Amino acid sequence: MNLTNQPQARQAEYSYSGALAKNFISNVFSWMGIALAITAVTAYFFGTDEDLISMLYTENGMSGLGWVVMFAPFAIILIMNFGFNKLSYSALVAVFGIYSILMGMSLSFILLIYTSSSIFQTFIVTSLMFVVMAVVGYTTKTDLTKFGSLLMMALVGIIIASVVNMFMGSSTMDYIISFVGVLIFTGLTAYDVQKLKRIGAGIDFPSEHVNKLAIMGALNLYLDFINLFLFLLRFMGDRK
Repeated sequence: MNLTNQPQARQAEYSYSGALAKNFISNVFSWMGIALAITAVTAYFFGTDEDLISMLYTENGMSGLGWVVMFAPFAIILIMNFGFNKLSYSALVAVFGIYSILMGMSLSFILLIYTSSSIFQTFIVTSLMFVVMAVVGYTTKTDLTKFGSLLMMALVGIIIASVVNMFMGSSTMDYIISFVGVLIFTGLTAYDVQKLKRIGAGIDFPSEHVNKLAIMGALNLYLDFINLFLFLLRFMGDRK
């Protein structure tokens, strides 16, 4: 055996593995960016077109289609998670695209409530916070697994608190929920990026399964961004 070639072989293998990991992370953020762009464009068209928005909201409240649009994204998340092994890569991409459109339709209401300038400012702040925490998650040597578990439990807690506050109607409780929500999704951004980095580091070769994992990773980061944006909007948004 030629021992002199072993270090070179290991270095080549490490470089190949590192390239696959970087490509995986790049795909995740690319799909996340595409999904956010689709959502933003859809929200803008529905929020600024009276004919389109009237399909979702009427003078008497939410329309039948509006309720479908409101709850359909939750069903699609379940489909993507539980149907991950059965759905092909192209099917998963299509479902993710439909999800992005439905989210844009459901989020169009913020254009009716908040001023365009405050929405834009909140988007910029959200983007900066997301980038900073993504970098932290990618570069930190600290294991965020336990931290992520605590954040997930806290997320369940604010979901329950939000449901309860729907009946209580407490503005103080709403403020607390919003503040905690910002902290949770700021932390989850770092946790999810670190988790995705580890997934990327474990890739041995490109495959359809890896591409599907990138879509699911994009979905997680997309949800982190959207929820962080919505919680920040409660603080920064100027109502019309």
